[in-house]
Amino acid sequence: MAIKPINMLNSSLGSRVIVELKGGRQYRGVLDGFDPHMNLVLKEVEEYRYDTLLRRADLAVVRGDNVIYISP
Repeated sequence: MAIKPINMLNSSLGSRVIVELKGGRQYRGVLDGFDPHMNLVLKEVEEYRYDTLLRRADLAVVRGDNVIYISP
């Protein structure tokens, strides 16, 4: 049986994920929430661009239309 994306997101709540975005950006942090548009709330976030650490933040909200993939 195939795993549905929404089930994967639900099972990843509270876990560290990697979120690849358009433009070579990547966020690594704890998935705190999401909505049907795949807008994400991440805690304890590190932001990378082309594998270079840009900044750290306590909280980030990622707009779903920028997401390429989410890796648990």
